Amino acid sequence: MSSSRKPGLERIMSGMPHYQTFPTNPPAGRGKPPAQPTRQGDDLSPTELHTGSSEPHQESPLPTRQLFVLAVIALAEQTALNSISPYLPDMASTFPEVKQDEVGVYVGLIASSFAMAQFATNYFWGWLSDRIGRKPVILTGTILTAACFVAFGFCKTLWQAILVQALMGFVNGNQGVVSTCLGEITDRSNQSKAFIYLPVVYGLGGITGPIVGGLLVRGQSGAKYPYLLPNLVSAVVLTLDFIITLFYLEESMEEARELPPLRKRMSNLFAWLWQFTGSSQRPTYTRPTSSGHVGSSGPGEDEAYVSDDDSNDSEAELITSSGNGGLRARDVLNRDVILILVTYFIFQLSNIAYNSLYPIFAQAPPPTGRSLSPKEIGVSLAFAGGITIAFQIGIFGRLRGSIGNRTTYRAGLAGFVIAFVLMPWVGYSDTNDKAVTAGKVWLWIELGAVLIIKTVAAVGGLTSALLLITNSARDHTVLGALNGLAQTLSAAGRAVGPFISGGLFSLATRVHPKGEALAFGVFGGISLIGFLISFGIRGAGLEDSEWDEEYRDDDDANEGAEAEETRATDGAADEHSRLLNGHHK
Repeated sequence: MSSSRKPGLERIMSGMPHYQTFPTNPPAGRGKPPAQPTRQGDDLSPTELHTGSSEPHQESPLPTRQLFVLAVIALAEQTALNSISPYLPDMASTFPEVKQDEVGVYVGLIASSFAMAQFATNYFWGWLSDRIGRKPVILTGTILTAACFVAFGFCKTLWQAILVQALMGFVNGNQGVVSTCLGEITDRSNQSKAFIYLPVVYGLGGITGPIVGGLLVRGQSGAKYPYLLPNLVSAVVLTLDFIITLFYLEESMEEARELPPLRKRMSNLFAWLWQFTGSSQRPTYTRPTSSGHVGSSGPGEDEAYVSDDDSNDSEAELITSSGNGGLRARDVLNRDVILILVTYFIFQLSNIAYNSLYPIFAQAPPPTGRSLSPKEIGVSLAFAGGITIAFQIGIFGRLRGSIGNRTTYRAGLAGFVIAFVLMPWVGYSDTNDKAVTAGKVWLWIELGAVLIIKTVAAVGGLTSALLLITNSARDHTVLGALNGLAQTLSAAGRAVGPFISGGLFSLATRVHPKGEALAFGVFGGISLIGFLISFGIRGAGLEDSEWDEEYRDDDDANEGAEAEETRATDGAADEHSRLLNGHHK
């Protein structure tokens, strides 16, 4: 691990009680103990009591090299994943099993198969990253996802597409692990600067992905595999990402230094994945040692697997424990965490539903759709992504700093409501249509405006959601598994969203007039529910360090004034009692 990153990591470990992802009791062997105040609690300021330190607030330097590598990983993955949506409705319409009025249902089914597989395995990848390190999990997910993209380009039937998308979801849990890496190389003094750029990278992927998928597709022009080229480009991008990760990403989990070398962990991991369905054995390096640390099994146990007896003896502990203590619901969940997770589920459900509905709506023929080509869909998404990045870099940081994470998160949910309500009323490209704003120019103006609202809400809301999840807990020693839990809920929303939205749009084609308002209206209502629930998130520790200190100072001032008023009232009452007693005497 480079020396440039050590001060930041030491600061994280020393301040662990106030940088978190979920509340859970700290395992005995993980991380450094939190710094303890040396003075009595009465002598400490509210800020010192909160942080466990009497040192003045200082901002840790950002580990820019590692942030850049994580940004490359996220950008490559988002480019590949976002390349599918522009051509997926057109691709689904070519499958022999799919009728024209059922395209929406099957587009949703294909997209849901990916998210459902992620729902089943996201927690596993986070759990595994806590035991073998972040880097092996990212490398595995990247190269296997690249292989799945190659296979997707050769799909000619509906069930081939569903199977490949499911496999892609099974092998890819990188989003949660990347968030975990960010949490481990930053602390509360600099986390806002780091986390605000992760959604910017996702926004860049929202530009590059649709361009790859929209402009490189050959459509139904007679090519045997018209959708192969964008998938091959995505696979190449992921392969380059794999190479950069292999050589430049440093392992962010401190305990990984106790594990075998990366090459051995990778070879054992692939052997385990290969034999997973037929064996209960596990790689030795995932096992807790007798001292409670995760590590190799020691001399004489160099093989990839332990014996059957050893496996049986420690199987229950392996499943329920990280070697230092298992997760318990009462340690993980409190009121704010539950509300954040519920609204985060709704946020991701709304986001993926919109992402699935828009290409179907844009590709479908009038009157329900707007009859756009895959290239036009890709360009419109890229345009909205570009505007959103400018907003995120130039405006959002200052806006979030002045109003806080909770308010910007609520604004993101409100933005979804507005975008869902407005989209069905976008005009048509045909100037002969009776709509007031018919014509190509009006169509693009209205589409651009609504897509900007949606993408700003998605990117800004995601930034705030990540920070709220991070700051809502008391400990971050099992960060990988717990980010996996958050991503599992996210995947649950992304699993049901495309299928429901696609089914609703297929139903909407039979409803006249304005059948398209059915699907958009349902998810607009769901977003409104999430927006209302978000007002219950009120914890003071959910903001960044500077904003939170101001918040606490205001609270302390209010509490001091209330205490002074109480003492004055009590003093007046005591004086009144003394006067009465003297009068009676």
